Amino acid sequence: MSQNEPVSVHILDREYTVGVEPAERDSLTAAAHMLDARMREIRGSNRMAAVDRVAVLAALNLAHELQLVRDELARQQQRFQSTLDGLNRRLDGALDDGH
Repeated sequence: MSQNEPVSVHILDREYTVGVEPAERDSLTAAAHMLDARMREIRGSNRMAAVDRVAVLAALNLAHELQLVRDELARQQQRFQSTLDGLNRRLDGALDDGH
């Protein structure tokens, strides 16, 4: 069983320490950089913007992007399954014709 190790990330000039498995360290760091960039983009030049509002808007944007990816994945899986079903029908038909 692997141990979580503390990883420090910086988001909007604030430091956060998060426990993460060693194998997930790079992914967490990349996610923190993505969140920091998104929050900076939303905050723009308004340094007085409430951090909680910026965080919620960034989270909403990222959740929306995740939902779009999930929707596309579901569509691709449905197309794949349809293609696979069609190939199975053709294979069954070819095997039936051969006997």
